[in-house]
Amino acid sequence: MAHSLSAKKRVRQNVKRRLINRARKSEIKTIIKSFEAAAGSGSKKTAAEQYKLVVRKLDKVAAKKTIHKNRAARLKSRLARKLAKLKG
Repeated sequence: MAHSLSAKKRVRQNVKRRLINRARKSEIKTIIKSFEAAAGSGSKKTAAEQYKLVVRKLDKVAAKKTIHKNRAARLKSRLARKLAKLKG
């Protein structure tokens, strides 16, 4: 248990951050699922629109350091390959 005031404040900050980070990660997973559902249905236009949303969200979350920038890049690359396969 934290004893000093600064350590107690740190604990409070960590709780807030953890909730925010979990929400962001959950949002990423949800938006990726919606892209995969659009790609699975075979709708090229919808999948392309969803891909744009996924890329934007991944970039924002990586900029906030919730996920690593290389992980965001890897996810974008994999989804881009799925989209290219759908179009090709």
